[in-house]
Amino acid sequence: MNITNDIIYIGQDDKDLTLFESQYELPEGMCYNSYLINDEKIAIMDTSDQRTMMLWFENLKKALGDRKPDYLVVHHIEPDHASGIAQVKQLYPEIKIVCTGKAASMIPLYFTDESIMDSVMTVKEGDTLSLGKHTLQFVMAPMVHWPEVMASYDQTDKVLFSADAFGKFGVREADPDDWACEARRYYFNICGKYGAPVTALLKKIAAIDIEQICPLHGPILKGEAMAEALRLYNIWSAYGVEAEGVFIAYASIHGCTKEAAELLAAILKGKGCKKVAVSDLCREDQAEGIEDAFKYGKVVLAASSYDAGLFPPMYDFIHHLQIKAWQNREVALIENGSWAPSAGRVMKQMIEEMKNVTIKGDIVTLRGRMKDTDIPALEALADAILA
Repeated sequence: MNITNDIIYIGQDDKDLTLFESQYELPEGMCYNSYLINDEKIAIMDTSDQRTMMLWFENLKKALGDRKPDYLVVHHIEPDHASGIAQVKQLYPEIKIVCTGKAASMIPLYFTDESIMDSVMTVKEGDTLSLGKHTLQFVMAPMVHWPEVMASYDQTDKVLFSADAFGKFGVREADPDDWACEARRYYFNICGKYGAPVTALLKKIAAIDIEQICPLHGPILKGEAMAEALRLYNIWSAYGVEAEGVFIAYASIHGCTKEAAELLAAILKGKGCKKVAVSDLCREDQAEGIEDAFKYGKVVLAASSYDAGLFPPMYDFIHHLQIKAWQNREVALIENGSWAPSAGRVMKQMIEEMKNVTIKGDIVTLRGRMKDTDIPALEALADAILA
């Protein structure tokens, strides 16, 4: 597939992969994007994941014809994009491997062939590489989402090769107009901790005339789809609120806390809240919950007490919010404990460690199954959430 007259797509889908990074569910599989710039000198833009290398090499050889590549540009050394470095070097010994200095220092962590380092050519911010008609300009993007990452910009065709930025879960053929849902889940679970570095990259590329964005995962973005992706990335990287509404996440042992969470959702809707999203942390994909916690500005956490602490599914969820630098939100808490309620205390302590997260209203304490006498407290909590 041609991206432009001279840029050819040589990536590969893996429709059989069910977990990304061994933790994120993939209903449709995953794609590993790679490109080839066909010019006086030929540049390969990244390789692929080890699971797809055989098919990737078929794509590469078809795109090359009887020519040999001059450069392998490595935007990101993570194995799902760089597994083919050693094989490419072995097949094309004279190739130059273009990467950041940090990436060069990490190559020996993944490859034992010391001769690879003889081919490494490091670049820094603003450096350019002429291929003939095309010139690549390199844009450093450290911590988006590893420290060695860079992007590159083809000045001729106005294409940005954005590394993991603007990526998403799923195969490449997915509709770019439906980009946001799986891109949001990807962003906050993969890059969510690194909002400041993403903002820094966005400021750099704002000064560049870009017609297409070619990420390492997901569809190629252009036109309105690219504009929407840029708009959302500016919100996400600043930890802003994307959508009005309330997200309720609950962890219930025997269904009692679930009942309260669902009743609160009904109360909120009755009070005029147009969007209430509810997630069962014990049964639903946690990454989806992380996504919604970042999407909405108001969040309710409802959990059972457990071993004088917090029910583990909720503890794990809040821990993930902590390590993803969740911030700038309002939170309400519901705890349940038959004889010694403790969930609220633990949730409050964990929330107070986060940046600019405000607890709204009083903690609602349930004892076992919810009763009519508990409803006024839920009504008051709804008022505090919506205030």
